[in-house]
Amino acid sequence: MKLVESLLACCFIPSLSRQAVVMRLSPIILLLLMLVQVSNASAEAREAVGVLTGKSLIEQCGYKFSGKDQASTFTVLLIDAGGNEKKSIYLRLWKDYGGHDQVVEKMMLFSTFPPDAKGGAFMRTTYVPEARKVAEQWIYLPVMRKIRRVTIRDPGDRFLNSDLTYQDVSYRGLDEDEHFYIGKEEVNGDSLYKVESIPHVKGEIYSKRLFWIKKGEGANSWDECVVKKIAYYDTKGVLLKEQLLDWQRVDGAWMWKRVVVTDVQEQHSSVFEMSDVKVDTGLSKRQFSKRAMKSGIDSISR
Repeated sequence: MKLVESLLACCFIPSLSRQAVVMRLSPIILLLLMLVQVSNASAEAREAVGVLTGKSLIEQCGYKFSGKDQASTFTVLLIDAGGNEKKSIYLRLWKDYGGHDQVVEKMMLFSTFPPDAKGGAFMRTTYVPEARKVAEQWIYLPVMRKIRRVTIRDPGDRFLNSDLTYQDVSYRGLDEDEHFYIGKEEVNGDSLYKVESIPHVKGEIYSKRLFWIKKGEGANSWDECVVKKIAYYDTKGVLLKEQLLDWQRVDGAWMWKRVVVTDVQEQHSSVFEMSDVKVDTGLSKRQFSKRAMKSGIDSISR
């Protein structure tokens, strides 16, 4: 059970992509891909991204190119309300499929820590919206020498024991929410652009979401803008959790460096970090298979 819990405490997709068929965000940032209508504008933003709207901000700053594939060390830290920590470390492989065979991307995790979870593996396949398929998830348990499918449950359930839900890491249509640019706000000394997202359908797990976007620096400042913070509000309109994002750029590709998700109501959090990132390593499709899950890290050439 410790192995299962360790693997199920880790595995989300913190990579982003802009490829042939579908322009993609990380499973968490997918929820930024939405249509927005606003009326406010600033001269500065008009020069860079046209009329300043929620849509223009999301289109420019929410879609980040992540290369064709990635290999990295992925660390997950779960912290409960009492301050107790549970740490897991993985070799993470990710590949963009660009919609081929209706597959958007695949992600593989090989457990390296803690010792009792070493040898375990997790694989997730995400499909294009037109396929009308939920993501497929598989886990390999070396002790049992079996691969088991991990069923995706209610969208409000916690995704793999973290402070993210299945809805947070699933595709969300551009027209499922109404979005408003509501101005600029100072956060930790940074002047950020703020967008409010409200779902059209009543009864969803969040009443609204807020996004804070930071403009980059220099002549190409809008090419380097990123989402720095996301706030989630429960069905009663009360703040439920906050997500803080730090980014890194490797060989022209963007990916998360550190992400912290805090449940402000229950006072527990999840920390995700990516290090030793390598981009466009030439990962083959056979390295994202059930056979590769059983073969383990030794069969992977980084």
